[in-house]
Amino acid sequence: MLLLLAAGLEIIFALATGASEGFSVLWPSIISIVAVAGSIYFLTQALKTLDVGVGYTVWTGIGSVGTVLLGVVILGESLSLAEIACFALIIGGVIGLQQSDRKPKADELPGKAAPLSVAVRCGGTASQPASMVSQTR
Repeated sequence: MLLLLAAGLEIIFALATGASEGFSVLWPSIISIVAVAGSIYFLTQALKTLDVGVGYTVWTGIGSVGTVLLGVVILGESLSLAEIACFALIIGGVIGLQQSDRKPKADELPGKAAPLSVAVRCGGTASQPASMVSQTR
């Protein structure tokens, strides 16, 4: 969800930057700066649980495709057949990366191991041996 939020803000950033006319129009410039800051913030939060390569690629892919689609829908920009095909490849790549990065949960792993029993030495000196405490994780 954080990565999708980051990508959505990336799209807003791109569209607002285009409307800012080189940062000479106040409100699109402000929206652009706030959106890029928010996008990077949420991307960094998402990367706490995702591989950097996959997270960054998905972020830029969604941002790129979303910007193009909204450019067509909102701004009336046009796309050639070759551009549509290339964007379809990007979408497929983003979906493939997202799916391939899914790691199974511990309880979904085949041959799940039983809880690990660990003995831990607690304290002790040369004259008085340490006691052993058994813990199960």
